[in-house]
Amino acid sequence: MSTLQIWLIVGIFAGVILLIAFDILDMMVAALLGVCLLIVLGLLDRHDLQEASKVAGGPLALLFGGMVVARVLAKTGVFERIGARFLYATGGSGKRFLLLLVALVAPVCALLPNATAVILLAPIIIGVARALKVDIVAPMILAALVSNSAGMLTLVGDPATFLVGSAIGLSFTQYLQQVSLGGLLAVLVILPLLPRLMPDIWRLRATLPPKASAPRIERKGFVTFALLVLVVMVVLFLIGETLPSRIVPPAVAIIGATLALLVIYGAHVEPVDAVLRDVDWKTLVFLGAIFVLVQAFTKTGLLQGLSLQLYAWFGADLTLVALLLLAGIGMLSSLLANIPVVAAALVMTKGYLVAAEAVPEVALAAGFTDWPAATLPVFIAMMFGATLGGNATLVGASANIVSVGICASQGERVSFARFARYGVPITVVQLGVGALYVGAMMVL
Repeated sequence: MSTLQIWLIVGIFAGVILLIAFDILDMMVAALLGVCLLIVLGLLDRHDLQEASKVAGGPLALLFGGMVVARVLAKTGVFERIGARFLYATGGSGKRFLLLLVALVAPVCALLPNATAVILLAPIIIGVARALKVDIVAPMILAALVSNSAGMLTLVGDPATFLVGSAIGLSFTQYLQQVSLGGLLAVLVILPLLPRLMPDIWRLRATLPPKASAPRIERKGFVTFALLVLVVMVVLFLIGETLPSRIVPPAVAIIGATLALLVIYGAHVEPVDAVLRDVDWKTLVFLGAIFVLVQAFTKTGLLQGLSLQLYAWFGADLTLVALLLLAGIGMLSSLLANIPVVAAALVMTKGYLVAAEAVPEVALAAGFTDWPAATLPVFIAMMFGATLGGNATLVGASANIVSVGICASQGERVSFARFARYGVPITVVQLGVGALYVGAMMVL
């Protein structure tokens, strides 16, 4: 590849990011425009698109499957009942509202992809916020930030985390043992920041309307089967990779989506087409396009060169490199969608570990899983950087994009700066906690 071609790819990549960051063009259109330019200029070919689809397939399948299951669960009426109980559990206290919001979002995001959880819980959060006469933007941003943080509780909670885990062959159970505590800490450190970041809501005291009976559950058979689909998904996430016919998390998500569509079709609740129309295709297309842009960037060889430069600078000091990756990926994930950042960083990190002779050169091939224990904290640092760094800005994670889109649909436009006002302080503290966690892993 010539120097001119490299500069063209870097320029197009940077241009797309600037268009999104300064809200000059719709993020999906900007990403697609970048891909089209690369194709027209001959900088991407069929092979590149195939390679991008291989990397993107798993995270996008997780998101799609989770969105379909969430959409079907939304028709059960269960979440309306939860919303009614949630409102009166606040007692009119803004402080209690924020704390209960964290308690509600975190466990859901441990089981479903974070963007999916935001879609599922948004009606509850918006309904309670309006009953308390609170601007919906801050609670919706908090929901996105908690969902990203809680995404580290399990392997399937965040597509970026899943991408790293699957690249090194980390199972669902192994993840629980080695990473989940860090995810819990990332959620808990948000709590002491809330009084400073959202003081008006924290100090709020509102009078609630007279308590009404919770909405009745209709179609109990449909509700039972829809909830059973969710249970099946969770069980398969836990044991699917240990079955004789191995079922990986993206496949579990597709199975769950299929069963959910079958349930809603069999119950005649609404047409299947209506469910599919409500899938957030815009987010899926945007992430797919960003994966293609990252593939083009990888093609330049700059990442491979950076791998060798890392080794030249730091040698085989894995602790220092892990902390550098945590900070660097965290910063990049605040400006780019975190999933593609991870895809690019994996190429660089594997190259560095080969250069440092921590693993043989065969580790660069897809499917290599024999990673020494000493290298695992390096990859876990990447998870912290990508998942928590994505909290900083509205383009940092798919949950952020979805949350901002929901606010826009409610007539509340969220600017880049407004999101960063909440996201940046939380991200800085969380990355600090992540650094301590990774450092402790290196010592132990």
